[in-house]
Amino acid sequence: MDLAALTIFRAVVRENGVTRAAAKLNRVQSNVTTRIQQLEEQLGTELFIRDGRRLVLTPAGQTLLPYAERLLALADEARHALRENRPAGRLRLGTMESAAASRLPGLLARYHQAWPEVELELETGTTAGLIERVREFEIDAALIARPLDSPWPDDLFEAVPVFREELVMLTPRGHRPIRQARDIALSTLIAFERGCTYRSYVERWYMENDIRPARVLELGSYHAIVACVAAGAGVAVAPRSVLELQPDTDDIALHSLGELGEIDTLLTWRRGHFSAALNALRAALLGESNLIAHAAGRNDAVLTRT
Repeated sequence: MDLAALTIFRAVVRENGVTRAAAKLNRVQSNVTTRIQQLEEQLGTELFIRDGRRLVLTPAGQTLLPYAERLLALADEARHALRENRPAGRLRLGTMESAAASRLPGLLARYHQAWPEVELELETGTTAGLIERVREFEIDAALIARPLDSPWPDDLFEAVPVFREELVMLTPRGHRPIRQARDIALSTLIAFERGCTYRSYVERWYMENDIRPARVLELGSYHAIVACVAAGAGVAVAPRSVLELQPDTDDIALHSLGELGEIDTLLTWRRGHFSAALNALRAALLGESNLIAHAAGRNDAVLTRT
């Protein structure tokens, strides 16, 4: 198996077909089809079957895919190791939506200016989903919230804290002060899908107070969450840094969660899987970290508005 054939195989899987894979790889469709057929002949088995207009992985294709991901990741790592210590090549970064909105725009613009040879790919997801994508070599690193029950994702990973977020509870304006979970007057919790660490923290807080929300309304953006809270549909939690970017917050109130609300954002990657491009990103993140300010107590802010 050569790496070019595995790259084409992976692209066909990721792009859900030959046409989009060919466009992604800047190849003609016939070339992509031929290379897949040659790979199947070399392996002595079919990798795809056609289901109507779709290509579906066979069991053999499903078996090959994680090996292809690992081999291509190792090839990228080898190329980085053999170059001079100058950031270059592709860097696939996953991030929580909150970090993408509040922490990364300016930082990534400066990173691009400093290291124009790095091809940075960015995708968003929940902490649980991002950890799994790093585990499967689908992304190189991720910005995640510190998992609820352990300081690091697990022994397969390395991680470094880069930011500390102040998680606050959002309620409609006029809601009574919240000092414990029983002070919450609305029975609906508005949150991201399961896998969101911030949601896990607030659900644990509910459980520790022997209550639970009557229902959870799952939404996919902080803009939608803030709008629903302002309309009185329920309560939510969000990082303060994200709320500072929201244009319409006059109809909501923020309530401190105390120590529960102090949650570190980690940059994490597979142990041993590193590159000059990732090292430069880590340095940029640490250069703009607010952890020192938090430790010195300079970021003490009033979190409750009336």
